[in-house]
Amino acid sequence: MSDQRVVRPTPVSGFPEWTPQVRAVEQRWLDHIRAGFESFGFASVETPSVENLDVLTAKGETSQEVYTLHRLQADAKDDSDARLGLHFDLTVPFARYVAQHFNELTFPFKRYQMQRVWRGERPQEGRFREFTQCDIDVINVDSVPLHFDAELPRIVHRVLSGLDIPAWTLNVNNRKVLQGFYEGLGVKDPVAVIRAVDKLHKIGDDGVRRILLADGLTGEQANACLELARIRGTGSDVAERVRALGVSSELLDEGLEELAFVMGDLADLPQDDVVADLSIARGLDYYTGTVYEASFDDDPGYGSICAGGRYEDLAGQFIRRRLPGVGISIGLTRIFAKLVAEGRVREGRSCPTDVMVVVPGAERRREALRTGELLRGRGFNTEVFHSTAKVGKQIQYAAKKGIPFVWFPPFDDGGDHEVKDMGSGEQGPADPGTWTPGTADTGTEAGAEAGAGTAG
Repeated sequence: MSDQRVVRPTPVSGFPEWTPQVRAVEQRWLDHIRAGFESFGFASVETPSVENLDVLTAKGETSQEVYTLHRLQADAKDDSDARLGLHFDLTVPFARYVAQHFNELTFPFKRYQMQRVWRGERPQEGRFREFTQCDIDVINVDSVPLHFDAELPRIVHRVLSGLDIPAWTLNVNNRKVLQGFYEGLGVKDPVAVIRAVDKLHKIGDDGVRRILLADGLTGEQANACLELARIRGTGSDVAERVRALGVSSELLDEGLEELAFVMGDLADLPQDDVVADLSIARGLDYYTGTVYEASFDDDPGYGSICAGGRYEDLAGQFIRRRLPGVGISIGLTRIFAKLVAEGRVREGRSCPTDVMVVVPGAERRREALRTGELLRGRGFNTEVFHSTAKVGKQIQYAAKKGIPFVWFPPFDDGGDHEVKDMGSGEQGPADPGTWTPGTADTGTEAGAEAGAGTAG
């Protein structure tokens, strides 16, 4: 035995990891989301996991959650790593990216980005310190057409509807409605009220009222803010119900018009899938217009599974050009982890192998390798067994990994190839140059089903 110290393997809280069977499902989800984004013409970009701290803290709201870099064997004369941190979202790095590559991009620039992000917060259900976000944004010079505010939730609706997840609702609001309403009430600090209302789903009416009163609002003003937050609907009556509260301002009218446009553009979607909800505030300061937030219908307290909004000039600190944008993010890990914990993920196979080639013996290994290359060249994921163990053991290995087909190259010179359908148990002659799952080689329908969609 080695004298090397054994470190007990323990999971790190807030950093999820999956078995191969579960990871296979997550990868299919990522492929589905990627295809959905690309179907609307969004291009993929990827930014480094680290950014300069002055980039990450430019907006300030999440600076306390940033993980900074520090080398174990740090050079006292070189503190460059100390000025770097892991990105906490993908929007701020994207703003930096657009400013840096401004002359190389075509505007409006439509991008998607699917990466891990890190936040140093307390792990709990639905909240992780490392997780995957799937973002789409449209950014443009000077102005972004309002129809993009409707296109992004349409994309998310298509993507999420194609995943096997519990019922959900995407709620839409407009920060101009909130700010204009609060200004019309005579509130001195509308942004502080927006931040308070953003906590409504966590602390309830009474909790928000206490914050508002502590911030100097009168009881009448606090009640009006809560009345506004209770308005929810899908039709034109939303604006009427807001105006019935007796508050007016130019900014409020502008916000109601924009909200009506977005909801009207999405009217063809299934009823109640997208709802105008005036309690949605999104506490981050950089949102200035449309805001989005989606949650599970049967578990709204779990947290948002999708969120975003319009920002007027997020890249302004990096370049002297006005670059407004609108974006939305799917919290992949938050959704996926809930389904895994509840046993609602139908696990995939533990490996992507379509065919495992048996190695009859050391003297036949070269033939097995040639067979593997031929099948691989035809688009089948092919694994050649790693040793010359007894054939029964090799078949057991394939069964344990859920490999649908086992290939037997000739055991003797001049012999035939054969393939075994592990689903049906049928075995018969096959030509590696022409074989297709489910053909007369095995004569089984099960073979076609087991191999469907695994190659090509």
